[in-house]
Order: sequence, then C-alpha cells, then structure tokens
Amino acid sequence: MPRELITKNAINHERVTIVNEQNECIGESTRSEMRKQGLCHRAVYMFVFNPLGQLFVQKRTPTKDVYPGFYDLAAGGVVQAGEDYEQAAYRELAEEMGITGVPLHSYFHFYFQESEQRVWGKVYTCEYDGPLTLEADEVEDIVQLWPEDVLRSPHSLQFTPDSLIALQRLWPKLAIAV
Repeated sequence: MPRELITKNAINHERVTIVNEQNECIGESTRSEMRKQGLCHRAVYMFVFNPLGQLFVQKRTPTKDVYPGFYDLAAGGVVQAGEDYEQAAYRELAEEMGITGVPLHSYFHFYFQESEQRVWGKVYTCEYDGPLTLEADEVEDIVQLWPEDVLRSPHSLQFTPDSLIALQRLWPKLAIAV
C-alpha cells in the first residue's frame, strides 16, 4: 500500500477531543467521524516567525481533507484525545515543520465556524531560525511573508480562513507587546 494511503488511513482513525460550544470536553471521536458529522473539536495554531518578523506560511498539499492547496498562516492541527493544547502544539510543530526545542508563547482561544467546520482554537507564537523538515503528506511548500502584507491584502493568496482570522486577532496583541 502506498505511504500516502497508509498515512491518510492512520490520520482518519486518530482519536480527537470533541467539545461543545463552550469548549468543554464532551467526548472523543475518530477524526473521520468528527469531519463527517461536523463535530466541534479543538485545534492549535502556531504562528512561526523568523528573526526579521516574517511568517513561515505553509502551502497545504492538495490531499488535505480541509482547505486543500490553501496557504496556512499557522502551523497546527487537531488536538488528539488525551492531549492538551500545548502538547498538541509541540507535536504539530515537530510533525509539520521539524521544529523542536523552541519556546511557545500562548495568546488566546477563539471559536471558528464555517459550514461543517466548528473548532475551538488556541493561538501560539514562536521564533525560529533553523532548518525545516516538512511533512510531505501535509505541507507542499513554505513561503515567508510579512504579516502586515497579509493583513493589508488578505485575498492576495488563498489563505485558510481560520488562520487568517487568528492572525487578524493576534496582530494587535503583538503590536502592543513590542
């Protein structure tokens, strides 16, 4: 069986945390059932900046189950059953980009809903200036963009709507912190 099919099958059978609209854990489900039934779940969003302040932006592969081929402003993913947000954040950074050993800065939770997608997200940031190892099944390419340019022209590329909303909410908090 091709590696891509094995990986996709494993991902579909991952157990994920299911929450209600108040972000309270109400159970768990397989990832495929969560998608099929539009269950509310948790996800993490890590905005990775280089030392100059540019964002590492991922081009999602065309095989992703949500927003295939879009540009994702944040590394991240679904919180698995038994994980907290921070554990998921470190796991996803390592899986998607090969980033380990960097401190994450926690910002806020937010609720996102679009058609069948309902998610409670947690936003983190980090700075990174090392080599990247991309997860070929999830990330097709990385580009570095200035956040100000993204916010000025949010339709310049096809960005994932949840990561765009998260950046729009994060940016004023970062500007105040500087």
